[in-house]
Amino acid sequence: MNSLPDEAVEHPDGRMTSVSRSRIALVGVSIAATTALLAGCAASNGSPTPSASSTAADTSPVSLTFVGYGGVGQAAMIKYYQLPYTLEHTNVTFVNSSPPDVAQVKAQVLAGSITQDIVATSPAAAEQGCGTIFEPLNLKSVDTKNLVPGTVGKCYIGNFINASPFAYLDSAYPDPSKAPKTLADFFDTKKFPGKRGMLTNLQNGILEYPLLADGVKPSKLYPLDIDRALKKLDSIRDDTIFAPNVGVLQQDVASGQVDMFMLSDSRDVPLMDSGVKMTIVWDTTVASLNAFAVPKGDPKAAAASRFLAEAITNTDAVEGISETLGTAPVNLAAKADLSPSAQKLQVFNKSVNKGKTVVQNIPWYTKNFDLATAKLTAWLAG
Repeated sequence: MNSLPDEAVEHPDGRMTSVSRSRIALVGVSIAATTALLAGCAASNGSPTPSASSTAADTSPVSLTFVGYGGVGQAAMIKYYQLPYTLEHTNVTFVNSSPPDVAQVKAQVLAGSITQDIVATSPAAAEQGCGTIFEPLNLKSVDTKNLVPGTVGKCYIGNFINASPFAYLDSAYPDPSKAPKTLADFFDTKKFPGKRGMLTNLQNGILEYPLLADGVKPSKLYPLDIDRALKKLDSIRDDTIFAPNVGVLQQDVASGQVDMFMLSDSRDVPLMDSGVKMTIVWDTTVASLNAFAVPKGDPKAAAASRFLAEAITNTDAVEGISETLGTAPVNLAAKADLSPSAQKLQVFNKSVNKGKTVVQNIPWYTKNFDLATAKLTAWLAG
């Protein structure tokens, strides 16, 4: 599917920020639960290793290329992260692009030609490539007392948590007594015929969900048995659309191309708001920390670090994004006023989610990200 056309966003002072509108993938979480769930998951939750770049204030003009997942998520980041920052730092402008691709970042680093400055990625990818693909960040100015442990790593800073709950369209299963109720039902094509939809991004649980459906207990999930997960996925291959990004799957849901799906909660919210009737199946839900990183050797690393340090500690900005996307922030000082649709997707709110939640294990993915990616890519290629 083609990307949406570029859009220009105007600052109050007349300057413009451009955004390549495309796809997104983001989040959902309860503040109280995340503190415990993320503790100990990051390579560092204190002061990260400084980069070689100077962090002294610099008023020289600088344009930062920001690569996000597109869609409403990136639009929110432009409105709440970027625009307020450029009002305070008039020498800084942003160019927006999407979607992010670690392989693309690696190619730029190897070629010595960095064209991206801030890239949305998984903490595991950032930590695995720390010092080779991604720059050790100088985030000394970040006050971590209000941040969920694990938010700040050596080569990343967290933004929010993705949750990709199992859901189905009410029109596909109008009788609740005969509708899917467990993850096992998602993989039972005989009892529950219909088209499935899954995201191929590792952060959205494509390896965890088949293992959980196959009987693996959440507490025994890691280390992941990748081969077993792929074997379970074999059972639904012919009945499933494996979407390369959240934008594609969101449109598949909106157009009724899939009957049941596992889509980022931030994309479920606008679907609900637009009138799409869906039911969330709260069995066991996979969640993951989303983060920002800077390509290794980026000459603008110091400017990028300054922006990231301010963005994540700006409670007004974090609250704005949370309220727009239906997420709760990793900054505990932020108190979001969530919409009715967003409240229905709060994965760590026990009054909403009666099931269990698995937060992806960052250390395991840090060690096995390349292996998991390679095996999944080979399986998807058939």
